[in-house]
Amino acid sequence: MNEVMMQQSGELMGRNTQTEMMISRQAQEVQAAMVIAKKFPRDEVDSFNRILRSCQRRSLAESAMYEYPRGGTKVTGPSIRLAEAMAQNWGNLDFGITELEQRNGESQVMAYAWDLETNTRQVKIFSVPHMRSTKKGNVPLTDPRDIYEMVANQGARRLRSCILGIIPGDVVDAAVAECQKTLITGNTEPLIDRVRKGIKMFEDKFSVTQEMIEKYIGCKSEAFSENDMLRLNNVYRSLKDGMAKREDFFEVPAPDSDKADPEIQDPFAKQQKTEEKKSGKRGVKKDAEETGTGSE
Repeated sequence: MNEVMMQQSGELMGRNTQTEMMISRQAQEVQAAMVIAKKFPRDEVDSFNRILRSCQRRSLAESAMYEYPRGGTKVTGPSIRLAEAMAQNWGNLDFGITELEQRNGESQVMAYAWDLETNTRQVKIFSVPHMRSTKKGNVPLTDPRDIYEMVANQGARRLRSCILGIIPGDVVDAAVAECQKTLITGNTEPLIDRVRKGIKMFEDKFSVTQEMIEKYIGCKSEAFSENDMLRLNNVYRSLKDGMAKREDFFEVPAPDSDKADPEIQDPFAKQQKTEEKKSGKRGVKKDAEETGTGSE
């Protein structure tokens, strides 16, 4: 018994020592980063130009925005990909996601963004239950990979909010405008071909038909404009990232809605026929009794 207690005590002391060493090391790294940031401050003009140049890349521009409905309105904004690109080019920023602990089927997670020059910091601490919501209810997650992906997905949303809270708003607005400009002017492929490919992607990935897309946009696919394609790109990004469901954007028809059951269309028809048969039998029996032709 004493040996077990001594062993547990030794393990606990070892863990505490490792924790203290890790905290001390992180504090030294932060102090060194702040010293370097003060010694080599960012050139805001150069940082701004680097952000705009990165937004001229088509691959970033295509994933720069998200869109999802909320309360009868549409919410749009910069995606985590654009936020990360802005943070990298703005410079002297420390940002990331840290899982603090796992306990009782959930993870405690911290997302943060820290401007090392101005000592401005945004921190969000939140819980991520190890559950996945499905149509059949919540399903517990047991695979470490599934848990990691769930934590990373939830953490990316908070990280985006932290980064956007650090970088000046006018820089963010200019980056969004530059991405939209890149999508509109940087396309060499005809619009009608891009519309056709986009509709096929929706059908293959999310079972969204052309009719559903046309109803969402409000016109036939032949009349889609560049702005309509931007809207569809935002919707596709939201569905792919799991921020919304297809039912949030499109009217999904009920299964076998075109094959209605006649009994459902007229639920009293069967009852009426049954009553007519019974009344007919009673009439035949009554006539037979009056004429005396009934069986004795």
